[in-house]
Amino acid sequence: MEFDALILAGGRSSRLGGVPKSQLLYDGATLLALSLSASAGAGATVVVGPDPGTLPAGVLSCREEPAFAGPAAAIAAGLAALDGARGPLRASMTLILACDMPKAAQAVAALRAALAHDGPHPTKTEGVMAVSPDGRKQPLAGFYGTAALKRAVGEMESGGGLTGASVFALLARLDVRAVTVPEGATDDVDTWDDATALGVSRQGS
Repeated sequence: MEFDALILAGGRSSRLGGVPKSQLLYDGATLLALSLSASAGAGATVVVGPDPGTLPAGVLSCREEPAFAGPAAAIAAGLAALDGARGPLRASMTLILACDMPKAAQAVAALRAALAHDGPHPTKTEGVMAVSPDGRKQPLAGFYGTAALKRAVGEMESGGGLTGASVFALLARLDVRAVTVPEGATDDVDTWDDATALGVSRQGS
């Protein structure tokens, strides 16, 4: 399956004392590195957020405007960056992945398997979104139709605007199918208690 990848690595990390989530460590790798690994195979990849430091060759970076405008604005910025880099070569599907899920690769694998199972004649949905076994949806782990995403961004921009808008409000404009992923695959790090429970630590600790 051809796809491009958009990794969200912004946010203020206010409940982590401002420590960037992307630079936290799990099993010896940063959460950003793990997100990049989970998106392996993408035709193009963009990291949206503050300066991520050195990235693998070919990986793009950009920032939402204004800074810290929220995930909907970050998705719009990432889509624009991918369009600029790929133009007519843009993949028909875009993986959206938050960088604060240390086991995201498991979710991505389950989502790709679900899409592969659809075969050459997929269902009429506009994407697949991860949902935990206990029913918690995670919109920042999903494959979405690129054209549908652009349409949703345009509608939101012409309506109430993207700044501060929720990603659920953005993706509610798409016909998305929920796919159950392995337990823990979408567990994310919002607090230090979350980090401790998931075995995530800060660098140098």
